[in-house]
Amino acid sequence: MDNLQRIDYLLHTNALDEMGKNELISILLDEYGSKIVRLAYIYVKDQGKAEDIAQEVFLKCYEKLDQYRQEASIETWLSKIAINICRDYLRSGWFKYFARGVIDTFPYLKHKETPELKLIEQMENEKLMQAVFSLPQKYREVIILHYYMEYSTKQIGDLLAIKSVSVRSRLARAREKLQKKLETGEGS
Repeated sequence: MDNLQRIDYLLHTNALDEMGKNELISILLDEYGSKIVRLAYIYVKDQGKAEDIAQEVFLKCYEKLDQYRQEASIETWLSKIAINICRDYLRSGWFKYFARGVIDTFPYLKHKETPELKLIEQMENEKLMQAVFSLPQKYREVIILHYYMEYSTKQIGDLLAIKSVSVRSRLARAREKLQKKLETGEGS
């Protein structure tokens, strides 16, 4: 039985005792751990914090597993938890006043070499990524979820609790804003 079949079996047995929950979390970590870290990294742009957020995601998953209603895939549910934790972190006073100040004070921290940053640089050139990161959050996240994480508009809608048509609309507006930024040289 592969990991996805085992996850499905454990979720549908309705007998997730302590040992079953531990096994399920272990399989979920193997299957989705790196994807959750990448998703968190896109939001917070810090490898260490992204790893901390991923740990928090799986801890919340363990604690709230009985509340998982199986209306969406387990991957979508984990991603939604990750996005909410990232948003909370970005709204926190610590991030707003300390982290941004440190990054602005020490510009070399912006270009810290990490595997994720190397991957981003391979996928897109620096000018495009800066333009994406300079977009307002509602446009930035649909671009990242659609093009980088390769989620469908329906999955993005489920993650962000908006309609698919709204996702498509945000994607169109985000593309327009990106095109203008790239033409004018903004965001770099």
